[in-house]
Amino acid sequence: MDDRGGSFVAVRRISQGLERGNNTCHSTSAEAVAGSAAWLGRGLSCVCAQRRESDARPSFDLTPVQEECLQRLQSRIDVPYDSSVLDHQEALKTLWNAAFPEEELHGLISEQWKEMGWQGKDPSTDFRGGGFISLENLLFFARNFPKSFQDLLQKREGDRSVWEYPFAVAGVNITFMLIQMLDLEAVKPRALVGATFLKFLAENDSAFDLLYCITFKLMDHEWLTMRASYMDFNAVMKSTRRQLERELLSEDITRLEDLPSYTLLTR
Repeated sequence: MDDRGGSFVAVRRISQGLERGNNTCHSTSAEAVAGSAAWLGRGLSCVCAQRRESDARPSFDLTPVQEECLQRLQSRIDVPYDSSVLDHQEALKTLWNAAFPEEELHGLISEQWKEMGWQGKDPSTDFRGGGFISLENLLFFARNFPKSFQDLLQKREGDRSVWEYPFAVAGVNITFMLIQMLDLEAVKPRALVGATFLKFLAENDSAFDLLYCITFKLMDHEWLTMRASYMDFNAVMKSTRRQLERELLSEDITRLEDLPSYTLLTR
């Protein structure tokens, strides 16, 4: 994941009426401003625990089922987004339709994508921070928790800052953070939180996607609680990670639906 670098575009919230079919709804127009490189790739290293190769870390033995589930998830993580692959193009179009069902997409490269919180008119340039799985995560969120997905996309809840985080790019960052936090690119987890997650994964093949939805909603909750603006994104992500780790390691949690933050989600 060393080559997954990038920068971010902050979004200034300027509410305006947008005609989508017969409906008039409020959205946000995007204004680009310079910011920290913390949004994608290497920049997120400050969110995740640092370690030297010489550090001694424990590893956790896996059951055959856990090992198989981890390998399947790793095969998803290893797939980069490829704009020349038809399935990837269709998945991106499907995400647009889920986000803006009343607005026709004019192309896979279009200024319209900024409405969703991509950095420019070509979303494919932002996926290097999380690969194709980050698109799959967003699609899972849109399909399974459409109300929460729309609430976050449209920034409907809470007292928001003038400069907001861009929805889609934040989603890619969450995928990247979870992969690092859970140590999912290792043969075996080297932290208790990763080993704990694999128990959930063995029971639910969609556990990573579900945890993604929980994390996205938790991140937004932390954002509002901290009254954050775009320069605070790293601090919000660190707080989100700490809270998520605490919840995952609670003794009374037997499935992801038991996490306190799961209750933040609405369908």
